[in-house]
Amino acid sequence: MIESLDEPGYRSARGPILRGVPVASTPDPPPRDGATDLQTFAVLLRRMNGEFNRIAQEFAQAQGLHHTDVQALIAILDAGRDGGDTPMTPGVLRSRLRLTSAAMTACLDRLERAGHVRRERSASDRRVVHLHYAEPAKEIARAYFRPLASSTEAARSRFSDDELRVVLRFLDAMNDELHRLRHGSDEEGVR
Repeated sequence: MIESLDEPGYRSARGPILRGVPVASTPDPPPRDGATDLQTFAVLLRRMNGEFNRIAQEFAQAQGLHHTDVQALIAILDAGRDGGDTPMTPGVLRSRLRLTSAAMTACLDRLERAGHVRRERSASDRRVVHLHYAEPAKEIARAYFRPLASSTEAARSRFSDDELRVVLRFLDAMNDELHRLRHGSDEEGVR
Protein backbone atom coordinates (compact mmCIF):
# COMPACT_ATOMS: atom_id res chain seq x y z
CA MET A 1 0.00 0.00 0.00
CA ILE A 2 1.26 3.46 -0.79
CA GLU A 3 2.05 5.46 2.33
CA SER A 4 1.44 8.86 0.76
CA LEU A 5 -0.15 9.86 -2.49
CA ASP A 6 0.67 13.52 -1.97
CA GLU A 7 3.18 13.27 -4.78
CA PRO A 8 3.14 15.80 -7.60
CA GLY A 9 0.71 14.80 -10.30
CA TYR A 10 -1.51 12.58 -8.14
CA ARG A 11 -5.13 13.73 -7.93
CA SER A 12 -6.97 12.60 -4.84
CA ALA A 13 -10.33 10.89 -5.21
CA ARG A 14 -12.52 13.35 -3.34
CA GLY A 15 -15.73 14.80 -4.55
CA PRO A 16 -19.22 13.81 -5.64
CA ILE A 17 -20.48 10.30 -5.03
CA LEU A 18 -21.30 8.08 -8.02
CA ARG A 19 -22.85 4.73 -7.06
CA GLY A 20 -21.21 5.09 -3.66
CA VAL A 21 -17.76 5.66 -5.15
CA PRO A 22 -15.87 8.92 -4.64
CA VAL A 23 -14.66 10.42 -7.91
CA ALA A 24 -12.18 13.17 -8.60
CA SER A 25 -13.67 16.65 -8.54
CA THR A 26 -10.50 18.66 -9.10
CA PRO A 27 -10.27 20.77 -12.25
CA ASP A 28 -9.34 18.95 -15.40
CA PRO A 29 -5.59 18.72 -15.84
CA PRO A 30 -3.95 20.47 -18.76
CA PRO A 31 -4.05 18.52 -22.04
CA ARG A 32 -1.43 15.79 -22.22
CA ASP A 33 0.55 14.53 -25.14
CA GLY A 34 -0.61 11.31 -26.80
CA ALA A 35 1.76 9.18 -24.73
CA THR A 36 0.08 10.02 -21.42
CA ASP A 37 -3.55 10.69 -22.32
CA LEU A 38 -6.37 8.63 -20.81
CA GLN A 39 -7.14 6.74 -24.02
CA THR A 40 -3.55 5.53 -24.34
CA PHE A 41 -3.63 4.31 -20.74
CA ALA A 42 -6.99 2.60 -21.32
CA VAL A 43 -5.77 0.78 -24.43
CA LEU A 44 -2.51 -0.39 -22.84
CA LEU A 45 -4.17 -1.48 -19.59
CA ARG A 46 -6.89 -3.30 -21.55
CA ARG A 47 -4.27 -5.12 -23.64
CA MET A 48 -2.26 -6.11 -20.57
CA ASN A 49 -5.41 -7.25 -18.74
CA GLY A 50 -6.44 -9.29 -21.77
CA GLU A 51 -3.06 -11.03 -21.88
CA PHE A 52 -3.17 -11.76 -18.14
CA ASN A 53 -6.70 -13.13 -18.51
CA ARG A 54 -5.67 -15.39 -21.40
CA ILE A 55 -2.72 -16.76 -19.40
CA ALA A 56 -4.94 -17.34 -16.34
CA GLN A 57 -7.58 -19.04 -18.51
CA GLU A 58 -4.95 -21.35 -20.02
CA PHE A 59 -3.79 -22.26 -16.50
CA ALA A 60 -7.38 -22.90 -15.44
CA GLN A 61 -7.96 -25.17 -18.44
CA ALA A 62 -4.69 -27.03 -17.86
CA GLN A 63 -5.71 -27.65 -14.24
CA GLY A 64 -9.38 -28.43 -14.98
CA LEU A 65 -10.49 -25.33 -13.06
CA HIS A 66 -13.05 -22.60 -13.64
CA HIS A 67 -12.04 -18.96 -14.08
CA THR A 68 -13.59 -18.23 -10.66
CA ASP A 69 -11.41 -20.94 -9.12
CA VAL A 70 -8.29 -19.15 -10.35
CA GLN A 71 -9.57 -15.85 -8.94
CA ALA A 72 -10.12 -17.61 -5.60
CA LEU A 73 -6.60 -19.06 -5.67
CA ILE A 74 -5.13 -15.61 -6.31
CA ALA A 75 -7.09 -14.12 -3.41
CA ILE A 76 -6.02 -16.94 -1.08
CA LEU A 77 -2.39 -16.59 -2.15
CA ASP A 78 -2.44 -12.82 -1.67
CA ALA A 79 -4.32 -12.86 1.66
CA GLY A 80 -1.19 -12.69 3.80
CA ARG A 81 0.44 -10.04 1.65
CA ASP A 82 -2.08 -7.28 2.30
CA GLY A 83 -0.52 -5.99 5.50
CA GLY A 84 -1.11 -8.97 7.74
CA ASP A 85 -0.68 -12.67 8.17
CA THR A 86 -4.36 -13.53 8.54
CA PRO A 87 -5.32 -16.36 6.19
CA MET A 88 -8.34 -16.02 3.93
CA THR A 89 -11.71 -17.24 5.19
CA PRO A 90 -14.60 -18.51 3.05
CA GLY A 91 -16.77 -15.53 4.07
CA VAL A 92 -14.20 -12.91 3.09
CA LEU A 93 -13.45 -14.78 -0.14
CA ARG A 94 -17.17 -15.02 -0.96
CA SER A 95 -17.54 -11.29 -0.43
CA ARG A 96 -14.43 -10.47 -2.45
CA LEU A 97 -15.51 -12.63 -5.39
CA ARG A 98 -19.18 -11.64 -4.97
CA LEU A 99 -20.41 -15.22 -4.99
CA THR A 100 -23.38 -16.82 -3.28
CA SER A 101 -22.66 -19.16 -0.37
CA ALA A 102 -23.52 -22.15 -2.56
CA ALA A 103 -21.22 -21.01 -5.38
CA MET A 104 -18.41 -20.36 -2.90
CA THR A 105 -18.81 -23.82 -1.39
CA ALA A 106 -18.78 -25.43 -4.85
CA CYS A 107 -15.64 -23.46 -5.79
CA LEU A 108 -13.81 -24.44 -2.59
CA ASP A 109 -14.91 -28.07 -2.97
CA ARG A 110 -13.45 -28.14 -6.51
CA LEU A 111 -10.20 -26.53 -5.35
CA GLU A 112 -9.88 -28.91 -2.41
CA ARG A 113 -10.61 -32.01 -4.54
CA ALA A 114 -8.01 -30.85 -7.09
CA GLY A 115 -5.43 -30.46 -4.30
CA HIS A 116 -5.06 -26.69 -4.64
CA VAL A 117 -6.57 -25.61 -1.33
CA ARG A 118 -6.77 -26.97 2.17
CA ARG A 119 -9.25 -25.85 4.79
CA GLU A 120 -8.09 -25.56 8.37
CA ARG A 121 -10.07 -24.65 11.48
CA SER A 122 -8.70 -21.79 13.54
CA ALA A 123 -7.05 -22.93 16.76
CA SER A 124 -8.47 -19.93 18.63
CA ASP A 125 -12.03 -20.15 17.26
CA ARG A 126 -13.08 -23.52 15.85
CA ARG A 127 -16.02 -21.90 14.02
CA VAL A 128 -13.59 -20.05 11.74
CA VAL A 129 -12.14 -21.86 8.73
CA HIS A 130 -8.90 -20.63 7.17
CA LEU A 131 -8.06 -21.31 3.55
CA HIS A 132 -4.51 -22.13 2.52
CA TYR A 133 -2.98 -22.62 -0.91
CA ALA A 134 -1.54 -26.16 -0.77
CA GLU A 135 2.24 -26.32 -1.27
CA PRO A 136 2.19 -28.93 -4.09
CA ALA A 137 -0.31 -26.76 -5.97
CA LYS A 138 1.85 -23.67 -5.42
CA GLU A 139 4.72 -25.51 -7.09
CA ILE A 140 2.51 -26.36 -10.08
CA ALA A 141 1.47 -22.70 -10.36
CA ARG A 142 5.07 -21.48 -10.00
CA ALA A 143 6.19 -23.79 -12.78
CA TYR A 144 3.31 -22.73 -15.03
CA PHE A 145 3.77 -19.00 -14.40
CA ARG A 146 7.59 -18.99 -14.43
CA PRO A 147 7.64 -17.69 -18.05
CA LEU A 148 5.38 -14.81 -16.96
CA ALA A 149 7.80 -14.01 -14.13
CA SER A 150 10.68 -14.07 -16.63
CA SER A 151 8.78 -11.74 -18.96
CA THR A 152 8.04 -9.39 -16.08
CA GLU A 153 11.71 -9.35 -15.11
CA ALA A 154 12.72 -8.69 -18.74
CA ALA A 155 10.36 -5.69 -18.86
CA ARG A 156 11.51 -4.43 -15.42
CA SER A 157 15.15 -4.57 -16.50
CA ARG A 158 14.46 -1.86 -19.08
CA PHE A 159 13.68 0.72 -16.38
CA SER A 160 15.60 2.44 -13.62
CA ASP A 161 14.65 1.95 -9.97
CA ASP A 162 13.20 5.48 -9.91
CA GLU A 163 11.03 4.73 -12.95
CA LEU A 164 9.87 1.46 -11.40
CA ARG A 165 8.89 3.27 -8.20
CA VAL A 166 6.63 5.54 -10.27
CA VAL A 167 5.14 2.51 -12.03
CA LEU A 168 4.50 0.85 -8.65
CA ARG A 169 2.85 4.02 -7.33
CA PHE A 170 0.60 4.11 -10.39
CA LEU A 171 -0.31 0.41 -10.16
CA ASP A 172 -1.04 0.69 -6.44
CA ALA A 173 -3.20 3.78 -6.99
CA MET A 174 -4.97 2.07 -9.90
CA ASN A 175 -5.69 -1.01 -7.76
CA ASP A 176 -7.06 1.23 -5.00
CA GLU A 177 -9.33 3.03 -7.47
CA LEU A 178 -10.56 -0.25 -8.98
CA HIS A 179 -11.25 -1.63 -5.51
CA ARG A 180 -13.26 1.48 -4.61
CA LEU A 181 -15.14 1.32 -7.92
CA ARG A 182 -16.02 -2.34 -7.49
CA HIS A 183 -16.68 -2.53 -3.76
CA GLY A 184 -17.63 0.98 -2.72
CA SER A 185 -17.51 0.00 0.94
CA ASP A 186 -15.16 -1.76 3.28
CA GLU A 187 -15.18 -5.56 3.47
CA GLU A 188 -14.37 -5.56 7.19
CA GLY A 189 -16.48 -7.68 9.46
CA VAL A 190 -17.07 -10.51 6.99
CA ARG A 191 -16.08 -13.96 8.31
